[in-house]
Amino acid sequence: MKTLREMRRFPAAVRLLLVNQLGVNTGFYLLIPYLATHLGDHLGMSAAVVGIVLGVRNLSQQGLFIIGGSAADRLGARGVIIAGCALRTVGFALFALGDGLPVLLAASVLSGLAGALFNPAVRAYVAQEAGERKAEAFALFNVFATTGALIGPLLGSALLLVDFRTSALTAAGIFAVLTVAQALVLPARKVTPSERGVLADWREVLGNRAFLAFAFAMVGMFTLQNQLYLLLPDGARHATGWDGAAGIVFLVGTLANLTLQLPLTTTLKSRGHRALWIAAGLALMGLAFLPPATVAGPASHGPLAVVPVLIGALLLYLGVMVAQPFVLELIPGFGRPELTGTYFGVFYVVSGIAAAVGNTVVGWAMDTGSRTGTDWLPWVCCTLFGLASAGAVVGLHRRGVLPAATAAEPSPPAVGARSTTT
Repeated sequence: MKTLREMRRFPAAVRLLLVNQLGVNTGFYLLIPYLATHLGDHLGMSAAVVGIVLGVRNLSQQGLFIIGGSAADRLGARGVIIAGCALRTVGFALFALGDGLPVLLAASVLSGLAGALFNPAVRAYVAQEAGERKAEAFALFNVFATTGALIGPLLGSALLLVDFRTSALTAAGIFAVLTVAQALVLPARKVTPSERGVLADWREVLGNRAFLAFAFAMVGMFTLQNQLYLLLPDGARHATGWDGAAGIVFLVGTLANLTLQLPLTTTLKSRGHRALWIAAGLALMGLAFLPPATVAGPASHGPLAVVPVLIGALLLYLGVMVAQPFVLELIPGFGRPELTGTYFGVFYVVSGIAAAVGNTVVGWAMDTGSRTGTDWLPWVCCTLFGLASAGAVVGLHRRGVLPAATAAEPSPPAVGARSTTT
């Protein structure tokens, strides 16, 4: 109830985008976790081809975030958000209706491009509308995103009892509803684009050494967050011998997020510098992998063996809750307001590349640990990632290169909801 009360204190546009994020994550996780199984088991594709299809989707999204960010700055976030959701609708519908490789590759490209468009645009819009309450807005954003990430797989597993096509069409339908809702309700903001060219804007952002250092320091946050879908579910399954144990990990995190995220952010915001809370959250994320390390290995099985894994999952979610709202709050402060979307776009490109490298290291540690009997190795690697990122943020803070919390910005008057921005 407190979350809903706090949500009502924000402008209608922010409230819509919070619901939008719930729908985005519900639709995404309803389909994507089951896509590889569909391609391999149902369509009979080889592992290499499955990897190509999934890789194209990921590359289309991670590599084009900067395009979405620049488009939001120059064309207006509203139109870019609507276009992104519309493209995701088409992409997911193609997954349902097409069985040939060319169609599936087109679906992957469209789905990835869609995410590259609306992800930085949504964050730029929220940052602009929230003013001095960016941290609280992004805390609520995290709550709705986490809830969608739980609902999506549950709904997807139920729909798969019918067939994959039903699941994919349902996901496409969710994005279609979001597209229409935003076209009808989301106000447009007056845009004052940078007077220089797009390439000049990119050079300005990429030349901001403090910003790039901060983005690379976030390798720990993104790498460890991804372990919610890799290492922690794998640990829960090995600890219990039950495939369904992975769902308990998500349930614990979602309940914690719903009850603790907003009060935690509100309390921490008034106590100390944001950078120190980011570092504390990253350190907590790293330390979260030590309890599961104590039960790693084939000898640790049974109902109680899952407890350290769940403790680790809870600590990881708490670390994300501490750090992430302040990370997103700081990003606009690195540069000019006219480049907010571009900064978010570049941040996700850099962090995505860094996290891909981090995930490769974790995957290597999992294989090596399983082969050599050192099952604790990937867990310790994750701990080191978190502590290293925390140390990097502390170092940047001590050098005085991180921005302070941004002040409230006057919201430009909204123009007609159906009009385009200039």
